[in-house]
Amino acid sequence: MMRFDIMTLFPDLVSTVLGESIIGRAVKAGHLDIRVHNIRDYSEDKHRRVDDTPYGGGMGMVMSPVPIYSCFSSITSPETNNCTRRHVVYMSPQGKILTQERASKLAENYDNIVILCGHYEGVDERIIEEIVDEEISIGDYVLTGGEIPACILVDAVSRMVDGVLSSEECYEYESLTDGLLEYPQYTKPYEWNGRKVPDILLSGHHANIEKWRKEQSAIRTKLKRPDLLK
Repeated sequence: MMRFDIMTLFPDLVSTVLGESIIGRAVKAGHLDIRVHNIRDYSEDKHRRVDDTPYGGGMGMVMSPVPIYSCFSSITSPETNNCTRRHVVYMSPQGKILTQERASKLAENYDNIVILCGHYEGVDERIIEEIVDEEISIGDYVLTGGEIPACILVDAVSRMVDGVLSSEECYEYESLTDGLLEYPQYTKPYEWNGRKVPDILLSGHHANIEKWRKEQSAIRTKLKRPDLLK
């Protein structure tokens, strides 16, 4: 079972997203253990403040390392967490872009992924130096916080955890798994708005269908994402 611990200022946002669909069902079935922690609960300020103005001046507020570290210490306490293969991720536009390959490695190599979600102008650099193993970005753009990226990371990794999907085939042949985009998919009706399902898919000849699908994957990748072929 894979355990995720998500440190955030907006726990309801994360819990709502990850409580639905396949991920939500996998949690109920015991294949995933997703725990969302409110950093404000660890604030030493009577008003539950977790941020302050940046040293050196500048716009916005910076999250303090103190409540984040207290939250992290609680998460990783041996009394409540016996996972031995732990990895701490900070969702950040400064991190390496999340890829299918990286998601696969995370699912394969760890049984506990702790995710720190920044907000405002980010977090104090010292907490990154102290607890973070890796910074990960979901793209070259800036969002208001790390909660949505954290949900994306959890979803991408969880799909490769045993039991989450009905079989390995559900992700082995999808876009990007082998470096190519997925072939086109069709379902009933056979003809819709003058467009018909390719006859090869109705032939029943599995070898020819597999060959066609591989050819389509290569064609699609060349047309839509030629950068992947490099």
